[in-house]
Amino acid sequence: MNWIILIIAGLFEVGFTFCLSKAKEAIGNESYLWYGGFGICLIISMGLLMKATQSLPIGTAYAVWTGIGAVGTVLMGILFFKEPATFMRMFFISTLIASIIGLKLSH
Repeated sequence: MNWIILIIAGLFEVGFTFCLSKAKEAIGNESYLWYGGFGICLIISMGLLMKATQSLPIGTAYAVWTGIGAVGTVLMGILFFKEPATFMRMFFISTLIASIIGLKLSH
């Protein structure tokens, strides 16, 4: 169950980076809504990470949480912010995913 909580925490990390990127682009009051979304996602992500680390090793949990956030944020950039999807970027994202899976399997 704590692995599921950790994955959800990682997805909320992606959420707060998405909100931060949208806030940069927003004008006027809309930016405050995105910053509010950032704060909400940040609090939820950190709270779930704290819950997951009650039974998972902190090093593994933090690495998986960060990895989910990093992979998700890069994919979000490619899908929503027109960042390049070069071979090298996709190769290293793949190695990061393999490392996250390896950490899970070695627990």
